[in-house]
Amino acid sequence: MEIESDTEDKGSFPIPMIMHSSGQNKRSFDDMNSVTVSSMNPDEHLTFNPRGFQIKVFETAMRRNTITVLGTDAGKTLIAVMIIKEMGLSLSSFPGRKKLIMFLAPTVHLVHQQFEVVKTHTSLRVDEYYGLKGVDDWDSQHWEKEVNANDVFVMTPQILLDALRKSFLSFDMIHLMVLDECHLATGSHPYAKIMKEFYHECDNKPKIFGMTASPVIRKGVTSDEDCQEQISELESLLDSQVFTIETSKELDEVLYPAKESSIFYDSSVSFNLQLKEKMKCIWEKYDSILLRLQESEPKQYKAVQKLLINDHAKILHSLQDLGLRCAYETIKMCTEKESNASEGCEYDGGSSVQRKLFLEEMLFVIVESLPNGHESLLETGSDFSKAVAIGYISPKLYELIKIFQSFGGVMEELCLIFVERIITAKVIERVMKTITCLSHLTVSYITGSSSTDGLTPKLQKDMLESFRSGKVNLLFTTDVLEEGIDVPNCSSVIRFDLPKTVRSHIQSRGRARQCDSQFIVMLERGNKTHTDEMFDIIKSEYSMINTAINRDLAAACNSRVSTMEKTEVYHVDATGASVTSDSSVQLVHRYCQNLPVYRGFMPKATFQISQCENLYQCTLTLPPNAAFQTLTGPTSKSSRLSKQLVCFDACKKLHQLGALTDRLLPLGKDSLGKKSSPNIKNGSTGAGTTKRKELHGTTQVKALSGTWGEKVDGTTFYAYEIQFNCNLTWEKYGSFILLLESQLADDVGNVEVELFLVSKFIKSTVSSSGQIHLTPDQVDKAMRFQELFFNGLYGKLFIPCSRSEGRKREFLLQKQDNKRLWDLSNMYLLLPLESTKTSYDGSPVINWTGIQSCSSVIEFLKKNDALGGDEQHVSENGILSNPSSESADIIKFANNSFDKNSLKGMVVMAIHTGKIYYILTVVDDSSAASPFEESPDGRPSCFSSFSDYFKRKYMIKLAYPDQPLLLLKQSHNAFNLLVDFKKGGMCNKPGESNDVVQKTLSNVHIPPELLVSIDVPREVLRSFYLLPSLMHRLESLMLANQLREEFASPSMDFCISSSLILEAITTLRCNESFSMERLELLGDSVLKYAVSCHLFLKYLNKHEGQLSGERIKLISNSFLHQRGTDNNLQGYIRDSPYDPRRWNAPGQMSIRPYPCLCEVDTPNVPLDENFQTNNINIKLGMICDKGHRWMGSKTISDCFEALIGAYYLGGGLRAAIHIMKRFGIDLDLDFSMVNETIKIASLRSYVPKNNNIEDLESKIGYVFSNKGLLQEAITHSTEKESNFCYERLEFLGDSVLDILITMHLFQKHTDTDPGELTDLRAASVSNENFGYAAVKHNLHVHLQHGSEMLRSQISEFVNSITFSDSTPNNKCLNVPKVLGDLVESIAGAILIDSKLNLDEVWRIFEPLLSPIVTPDKLELAPFRELMELCDSLGYFIKENSITRGEVVNAEIRLQLKDILLVGEGSGHTRKLAKGNAALILLKELKERGISHSKSSNTEKESNGCGTFTLLDMKNDVFNKTSREGDTLVSSISPHKKQKTEKKHILEKCIYNSESNIPVALINKKKGGPRVSLYELCRKQQWPMPTFETTEHKSRTPIEFGEGAEKKTGFNSYMSKITLIIPEFGAIEMSGHEQADKKSSFDSAALAMLYKLEEQEKIKLSTE
Repeated sequence: MEIESDTEDKGSFPIPMIMHSSGQNKRSFDDMNSVTVSSMNPDEHLTFNPRGFQIKVFETAMRRNTITVLGTDAGKTLIAVMIIKEMGLSLSSFPGRKKLIMFLAPTVHLVHQQFEVVKTHTSLRVDEYYGLKGVDDWDSQHWEKEVNANDVFVMTPQILLDALRKSFLSFDMIHLMVLDECHLATGSHPYAKIMKEFYHECDNKPKIFGMTASPVIRKGVTSDEDCQEQISELESLLDSQVFTIETSKELDEVLYPAKESSIFYDSSVSFNLQLKEKMKCIWEKYDSILLRLQESEPKQYKAVQKLLINDHAKILHSLQDLGLRCAYETIKMCTEKESNASEGCEYDGGSSVQRKLFLEEMLFVIVESLPNGHESLLETGSDFSKAVAIGYISPKLYELIKIFQSFGGVMEELCLIFVERIITAKVIERVMKTITCLSHLTVSYITGSSSTDGLTPKLQKDMLESFRSGKVNLLFTTDVLEEGIDVPNCSSVIRFDLPKTVRSHIQSRGRARQCDSQFIVMLERGNKTHTDEMFDIIKSEYSMINTAINRDLAAACNSRVSTMEKTEVYHVDATGASVTSDSSVQLVHRYCQNLPVYRGFMPKATFQISQCENLYQCTLTLPPNAAFQTLTGPTSKSSRLSKQLVCFDACKKLHQLGALTDRLLPLGKDSLGKKSSPNIKNGSTGAGTTKRKELHGTTQVKALSGTWGEKVDGTTFYAYEIQFNCNLTWEKYGSFILLLESQLADDVGNVEVELFLVSKFIKSTVSSSGQIHLTPDQVDKAMRFQELFFNGLYGKLFIPCSRSEGRKREFLLQKQDNKRLWDLSNMYLLLPLESTKTSYDGSPVINWTGIQSCSSVIEFLKKNDALGGDEQHVSENGILSNPSSESADIIKFANNSFDKNSLKGMVVMAIHTGKIYYILTVVDDSSAASPFEESPDGRPSCFSSFSDYFKRKYMIKLAYPDQPLLLLKQSHNAFNLLVDFKKGGMCNKPGESNDVVQKTLSNVHIPPELLVSIDVPREVLRSFYLLPSLMHRLESLMLANQLREEFASPSMDFCISSSLILEAITTLRCNESFSMERLELLGDSVLKYAVSCHLFLKYLNKHEGQLSGERIKLISNSFLHQRGTDNNLQGYIRDSPYDPRRWNAPGQMSIRPYPCLCEVDTPNVPLDENFQTNNINIKLGMICDKGHRWMGSKTISDCFEALIGAYYLGGGLRAAIHIMKRFGIDLDLDFSMVNETIKIASLRSYVPKNNNIEDLESKIGYVFSNKGLLQEAITHSTEKESNFCYERLEFLGDSVLDILITMHLFQKHTDTDPGELTDLRAASVSNENFGYAAVKHNLHVHLQHGSEMLRSQISEFVNSITFSDSTPNNKCLNVPKVLGDLVESIAGAILIDSKLNLDEVWRIFEPLLSPIVTPDKLELAPFRELMELCDSLGYFIKENSITRGEVVNAEIRLQLKDILLVGEGSGHTRKLAKGNAALILLKELKERGISHSKSSNTEKESNGCGTFTLLDMKNDVFNKTSREGDTLVSSISPHKKQKTEKKHILEKCIYNSESNIPVALINKKKGGPRVSLYELCRKQQWPMPTFETTEHKSRTPIEFGEGAEKKTGFNSYMSKITLIIPEFGAIEMSGHEQADKKSSFDSAALAMLYKLEEQEKIKLSTE
């Protein structure tokens, strides 16, 4: 075996002179070369002990360029590795210039294999390169990166040739070039082109080392002279000398040739003669029919005729060469292929039908000729000779079967069978699988991928691996496996069809690698042609060997002196890229392929060749949207060369005009050249998508920070008064003052914020009050006030202690210095104001009395914080004295005594809990001995009295148990008051109730002696509950202002309000009454318009495809995401709902920490792939204590667009461009560029056609200053008399109408939901809407074009539509895109002519497009409406579509509870077909009383576009597997035979399914059971389950769960679930009690899943 066992995967074959046999198994690459691994260093690469002949070749190759001719297993690749290692040592000896080693292999499979060899056996940096790796799309930077990273490039020669031509690689970089299978270097092979175009033109030539087993490849080489000529040509081209080794002992030890033999078979000429005559008649019949159809279907005729010829040839070949059975299989295969192809082919008419009929007739005559019981002819024990006698199988195939039978029962036999045709391999493979005596052998086939019958590269690779591993025993193949395969255990090679060349013979023989392998050639007995061909091949092989061995060195050198034919080359000086006349034709075609494509117009180059005497001249015509249209080339001696020369001149001209880059690449649809492309970061794949989640930090609000807490001489604050006014005038709230170290912007420090309570709303007003100075003592007291109130209301004043500390709790404010409660990034004061006092200058007065009172309470609690330790009598703690003389109306508090009648409204704090209340009343008929309250659900209390409660729970023995209890108002949780939930927040879903459920607030009874009084008004306490929501809104406005200031510039003369910016950075997830959605919609249009104008004006010579490609880049989510993250926009985005429980005021300790698990120590998170994921279980928006949160990647892009919309709304287009530039999008709308555009249009030759321009101007109501713009706007690219077309103006007009309509909708429908606004825009800015407008105003008659297809499409559309009340009907019709383009191009023309006056464009187009759709008139697309309707009802649909020619047929199945509805529709596109099918279902649902209230789609008639089927679910059968286009795979168990009731009869397929029970995966984590059940319902098309939940309340804790998931709570929820299964009934199950409602849903869903498994409806599997 050749070294390929570990090194080579190609054909290098033993030559006759070194053939001999051996009883040993062939050795591996390592064994053959005595490879050893150094025991001293395990990382050291493998070292070789090469044999003498290998050293000899190596030494020769190091002295001169060499073509080594060695047989299979001779170790050619090892020699190449030795050369690479040796020359690799000198790669670094070229200062300032990188040198590379190129290892070229002709196939991708060989590239993989040789790459592994070089990588394994050298220490050099190696990589592989081939087309599927995406190399064709690499730019110079990518290639530069590869050059710097690697030393050895293993690649296909075409990759190197392309890289050299584009100058991504320079030929003088190459130090050594190894050419595997170098005999291919002939004609137009990339090997030959590399040598001709670069090697022979290079001054610093690299070393060449070629490897081959057969330097002779042409047919008919029989003499030494013929061999000498071919070898000389190869040597000349490769600038090398052939070198081989005569037989030697060492070489004999390596090579083990296969035993050659011949098998003869009888001729099959006399078989099936009558059948062949019938088939001939059928062919002639259909050939004449196709000729008659040529005039009616010229386009389809050629395609079908070619297919018919191929089908006929395949059938005849199979019949003649293989027999009747194989001809039968061939027709079946052709029929199967035609059925599959017709679903998506370009022909679908009479021609296609004729092909089907032809195959049917052929099949009929074949089946008619099959003998009765023919199926048993190939069974075990049958006489195959009988099958041969009647022509069932050919004698040739019979002999092949006998060879396979000779293998016996050995299952390890691996045999390769080489055939000439693909159909032979495929048909015999089918037949062999039916022969029972060979059933122990696995049969398959492998072919190339270039033919339509071939296998894909992946299937080839998989099949080859199966053969190598022994899973396949008999592998039929074409010449695709003659080279590039190594199967060490291949024991037999059979040439079923003779080789055509000596190379093919040697290569296929070399595939037999196992010891004692055999090589069998099948010859027809008595066929002199066969024997002569094999004799010539064998003679040529010996001549080749003798010539190579006896090659005279001097003669070889003389042959290499011959000059190479000079090729004209065009070089680009800037890059070194080049094009030749040979490669220019391909480049011209590639240029045309990159031009914009339109329906009915495919841009392509056409050639017209004229002949004068013996000279040829070619004229090239390019499409109208190309850089130029016609060019005539020079004369030449051949038509082929004349075509090359005109293309060569065209390439030069295209480059000079800028249509080809300096790399000689078409600019294409998606590029304007490197300089203009945005710098998209590497690794940004997925950026800006909804699927990707990213971890980001949050930007701190600078205005809230301060260092005043550390100042010793007092602080001057900026003061902002806060007042609260309730709509209920008798409800009073105290005023506060906000003190900040920083001054707020005017629109932040002077705002009004509405706060919504359950039955009232509060208008809070913030206004600037100048500056206030506080002394150190005042600062200290103010801080204590804030600490006491915010911790008492929203936190904890008493912290539990460990047992070792000897007490149960610690007072939070026990220490004098509480710096731990204050953060420099969150430093401000919120202090109460006197309600009746103002200073002499009218400024507010701080309530220092109340603040001082708080300081006194703190001091009191410091001294008496031991309460709650061991059982204590309250009076024993010295809290109260016991004056016996006090009146009965005196109530004793913990810190004072008060008159009973003065208590109402007093603010108090409970000393045992630290909670703050205010007193509602004194309960006269109560005392501590009164019975303790029952639970809200009526459950009895476990405490006998209040005294018992405090004694047992808090270890407190009351000193005055006879005092009356006080009824206190409690409400210690903050609420989100920013959204009026009665009207519904932004997160409400369709069908969800907006009713607010008010929880019953239980007031508390507490003995007075456990309370301390706080001298602040009750109104102040009530205002405390408003402050968190108000401050959250102020903090958000401060953040918005901070962003505004960061991106401001001194030259700005506009100001965008902070509230508008706040809207732009607020997502829907925040559940605010506003979000970025509307602004994002506007910003998207503004961005598109600004970018379109910029590109249109800057690149005057670029076509629409190039402009569109660049626009896509600049407005893509990935680019916007990059611009946003580069400017830290993500830190400003508000992406989580306001959670009052986690809001903390300065001085307040958080009682709901969210520890950071991100492993990021800094507030900002690096933009790193380690912090990116597609995990759907990641919870978005949750902010950890360090400010990190997961965010959808697209959110950043959306926010950027919303910011653009905000700036446009607040400051116009100039403001929008300002923010774009600040974020790094460099746009410029220079009016001088507008003038230049107008100037170019005025230079065009304008020839009016019958007042065409004036009539059109009259219709649109605008007179152009430059008529050339309008002429361009109405000229299609198919207009041959013009050298311009409307594509550029259409590109511009698309964005113009988009922004105008979006702005109109934005301003007119201010209260419209963002989603509905999007639908309004989609309905208004559409090709359909514009197309109808064009026809309505008769604009289409002015379109200048030269396409009969367009004329037909427009005429058909115009004749099919009707208008009623200015509204077009019959919307199932397909609107020609050219009509919408016409309207857009006119809009673009008016914009330019009016010098970018958008108002003027809207003045013209508003009446043209009227009536513009309104919410009440909005019609959703039928399929969208059906989806939303089904979603709201809990039903699932299944959609399937099939394409037949230019028509798409769609089927939609909708499963109701008791019936299956099926709608069918058709159209030119999948979208249109689905819409028509959905329209049918919507109409049927409406008849059943099921519809959206706004829907009007169902009123439309289907116009024959769809049909409806009603399937009785008692007999319905579903298809288990998905067909083409399925969006849902059904796996419902089959029912009885189907019966159908149809409103319209149609041909319909109902597929039977196997009785498989669906498997449901269970994830028991929260939400998992629900997801599993929903997914099951979706797949089975069962209606969604429904839940009913019951809530239970308790005053005593309830335990839920076990272990680590154990929870306690006071409320429990239990849910009942109902699931309706069609034709089975309803199943009801109940779950267990859970701590929250969603967990109760999971419990019920889990119970349902277990029930379904119990009833054998499903099988459960744990994820």
